[in-house]
Amino acid sequence: MDMSGSERIEAPVEAVWQALNDPEILRQAIPGCESLDKTSDTGMTAKVVLKVGPIKAKFEGAVELQNLNPPNSYTIAGEGKGGLAGFAKGGADVSLAADGPDATILSYTVKAEVGGKIAQLGSRLIDSTSKKLAGEFFAKFGQLVGNSVATA
Repeated sequence: MDMSGSERIEAPVEAVWQALNDPEILRQAIPGCESLDKTSDTGMTAKVVLKVGPIKAKFEGAVELQNLNPPNSYTIAGEGKGGLAGFAKGGADVSLAADGPDATILSYTVKAEVGGKIAQLGSRLIDSTSKKLAGEFFAKFGQLVGNSVATA
């Protein structure tokens, strides 16, 4: 499954870049995220509870930041296991472009793969759930970053 999109965030590029590397902001923005802990400059571990159709599963996995080009772009790659529900792995290429001095266009291309029970639900349900989760993440992320810049 592949999807792409962009989000306009009311914050300068530097502030958005810092937020993309801040585990606390990412934890708050990721739907169903219970914990996100930094393990190195480019690595994190995560616990996320997701509901895809009738299946609710807790995924535990690792995330790695790659192809770092501060403050313009990076690739985030991860893999999680959800026990009997299956697994998910994939990544996103994220790029930032200034839209004036106080706004940023965040563009993303996501590639994901699922297996196990979740994969049996069908690609339409998985695609629609993935798009919904991505939309929730970027809306919440934009709100968090915009609020933190407004209060700074």
